[in-house]
Amino acid sequence: MDIESLYRKEWGRVLATLIRLLGDFDLAEEAAQEAFVAALERWSTAGVPTNSRAWLVSTARHKAIDRLRRHKRFREKREELERLVTLEQHMADPDSSDGAIGDDRLRLIFTCCHPALAIEAHVALTLRTLCGLSTEEIARAFLVPVPTMAQRLVRAKQKIRGAKIPYQIPSDEVLPERLDGVLRVVYLVFNEGYAATSGEVLGRQELCTEAIRLGRLLCELLPDYPETRALLALMLLHDSRRDARSDPQGEIILLEEQERARWNHAEIQEGCALVEEVLHTGERGFYALQAAIAAAHARAEHAEDTDWSQIAQLYNLLFHVHSSPVVELNRAVAIAMADGPESGLRLLAEIESRGNLQNYHLLPAAQADLLRRLGRWLEAAEAYRRALVLVTNDTERRFLERRLTEMRTRAH
Repeated sequence: MDIESLYRKEWGRVLATLIRLLGDFDLAEEAAQEAFVAALERWSTAGVPTNSRAWLVSTARHKAIDRLRRHKRFREKREELERLVTLEQHMADPDSSDGAIGDDRLRLIFTCCHPALAIEAHVALTLRTLCGLSTEEIARAFLVPVPTMAQRLVRAKQKIRGAKIPYQIPSDEVLPERLDGVLRVVYLVFNEGYAATSGEVLGRQELCTEAIRLGRLLCELLPDYPETRALLALMLLHDSRRDARSDPQGEIILLEEQERARWNHAEIQEGCALVEEVLHTGERGFYALQAAIAAAHARAEHAEDTDWSQIAQLYNLLFHVHSSPVVELNRAVAIAMADGPESGLRLLAEIESRGNLQNYHLLPAAQADLLRRLGRWLEAAEAYRRALVLVTNDTERRFLERRLTEMRTRAH
């Protein structure tokens, strides 16, 4: 295995264990980085050790001790150092217990996603610590300046230290509630990768990949919670379409027009199996119902085979579980596809009248598409113009501009 692949695989495990041992995010991260640099230098000639993770943790512990010894405030750190030396002398192989390693990573996930931190900090810390993305990579993915992202990480770590946020797995009483927050962060990362809110490209595959990796980690560490498997299923089913979502020039291809042979059928098979497994448990949560909707799309060999009635029913259930304006919008579109565009337009008009989505470009875009299907070209053109005022992604803007031009042409 090359060092880059090993880094991606082991960074989160190594760092999680070091944070538990050292009780300090910054010291653990610095020691882990030094350990990986040492591995790059040594393993190129000596070869990768059998237990690479244990080697990395042990090397990082030594690096941390060296750092503490060199620190000008060494005497204030003596108690920490003595604890480290004791651990080094008596601690069993850190890789000897998968349960212990799993607990370390769970502690880290729940610390990064603690309610006392801002959602931006949740995302940044999770990608930095669990996934090993650099500050530059995270900043680039979310289109913010590197110094801004660096400050975000610094403030989050300071908050953890200053507020004494515990590095622990929540108790059984609050675990489900806290898990919801963790799943929301993973889903946010995936959504930003799948449909970038701004910038020149439709999506950022590296974020989708990292979110799916986090989803697999949660399934591994929390197998008794069906919504973790539901979220993984949902991400896999959406990700399965990535190669068919745009043409060679990077322009959008709508779901109904995609070449389904280009979908990733291995991801579809895994995702659909997870959906069936979750639904058989009786789970009907936010992610389970969305995954069931995605599975209904994935099972249709051709666009015209899509069971829109089933999808509309699933959206009805989803709206009952999670009555957000965006879910209501998607429900209206599904009903339009099942019962006709007029039905959908009436529902969209109700949503628009409440003003909940007045800055959301997909509301007028959905209205425009239904008007287009009815041949009401001028009204569709006006709706596309309203969507263009609100859109922030360049790829989506070009798609809407093409539709607007088409409506103008048809109207004359």
